[in-house]
Amino acid sequence: MSKARLLTFLILTIFAAPAQNAWAQDKPIRIGIVTFLSGPGAAPFGIPARKAAEMLFDALNAGEVPAPYRTKGFGGTPIEMVLLDEAGPPTGVATRYRHLVEKQNVDVVIGYISSGSCLAVAPIAEELKKLTVFFDCGTPRIFEDASYRYVFRTAAHATMDNVAAAKYVRDKLPKTKRIAGMNQNYAWGQDSWRDFESAMKVLVPQLEITTSQMPKLFAGQFGGEISALLSSRPDVIHSSFWGGDLEALILQGTPRGLFKRSKVVLTAGEIALNALGNRIPDGTIIGARGPHSMFAPDNALNRWFSKAYEQRFEMPPVFSSYHMVQAIFGTKAAYEKAQAAANGKKPTQGQIISAFEGLTFETPSGKTEMKLGNGHQGVQGTAYGMTKRVGGKTVVTEVIHYSAEEVNPPEGARSEDWIRSGFRH
Repeated sequence: MSKARLLTFLILTIFAAPAQNAWAQDKPIRIGIVTFLSGPGAAPFGIPARKAAEMLFDALNAGEVPAPYRTKGFGGTPIEMVLLDEAGPPTGVATRYRHLVEKQNVDVVIGYISSGSCLAVAPIAEELKKLTVFFDCGTPRIFEDASYRYVFRTAAHATMDNVAAAKYVRDKLPKTKRIAGMNQNYAWGQDSWRDFESAMKVLVPQLEITTSQMPKLFAGQFGGEISALLSSRPDVIHSSFWGGDLEALILQGTPRGLFKRSKVVLTAGEIALNALGNRIPDGTIIGARGPHSMFAPDNALNRWFSKAYEQRFEMPPVFSSYHMVQAIFGTKAAYEKAQAAANGKKPTQGQIISAFEGLTFETPSGKTEMKLGNGHQGVQGTAYGMTKRVGGKTVVTEVIHYSAEEVNPPEGARSEDWIRSGFRH
């Protein structure tokens, strides 16, 4: 080998090694956990997700998690949390992601609740070549508008929520002819309303759209929008509101009769049950962004997780808690699959990514399959139900479960095209 070629080889080796071998050092695996720790999204979403991560990190390092996750840490190596606040505009979120990767030297990033955050971070994760697992954000655009090697999302995207919501309306409210929307004016709200409206038009061909309200994210005051909804008199109102906006909609809309005049579908409504309880009107249609919380199966992982979480924090886990655990278990499963393929040696980042693609793994909410986005996007089924006050407590009744195949597009199909096709597979 000539001196010039040898020099080139050494330079490439030096710069390629960190990206491929970041997980192969003889030290704890550093995992960046990003969630809302401040702002309107913190109390209902971000803090429950952080609590779930803290509890699970402790349990994994102690070897206290049931099968198939009994191995301590990741493949016997301890895991270490580096916590980061997601709050702020997407530009700030992107800047802090760079700092987390370049300055705090995490081995993997698990995070992000807001769809705007995920859309900002995904291309930077590719640029920095850092394995990044989105645990909650819902916009289908992540993998339908781009292709990524280093980015995964273990939770199903919002098309699942809104197609299932439309099918629940068809199944439980077959006389529905007029619908309206109340959604936040950014990727999550826009995509959610688009998919619900399109699905309803397929299921109810003579459907009338009375109004679509799109207030600013975290606006907090919705007097004008509620007036518009009341005056348009829809049979069903669809809302993908979350965080403080969700609670504000319930507290401001209830005394004005919004929930009596129309059936209200809250695709992320489960998150408000703990906070508002009996202030949620009877008959409100509630989703939990998957088979989580009251919709979760009775399996060993869920019995362990829900009991351990409630004992530690004196409250039940919400769906953002389930999503966080889902992402951590998926990353652990990919790591240990790669480790097994490497004959027990610590795997490289590239080997973990290959193991993650198309992976099927178990969670407290059942099986997750990484079936979309070339094996980078997870799918699950989901469920909806209606609130009802029983014995002084608000519970969810009239539950219908929908399989993953019923509410998720097939690989390679854009969500909006799949819906307009009549949900053909």
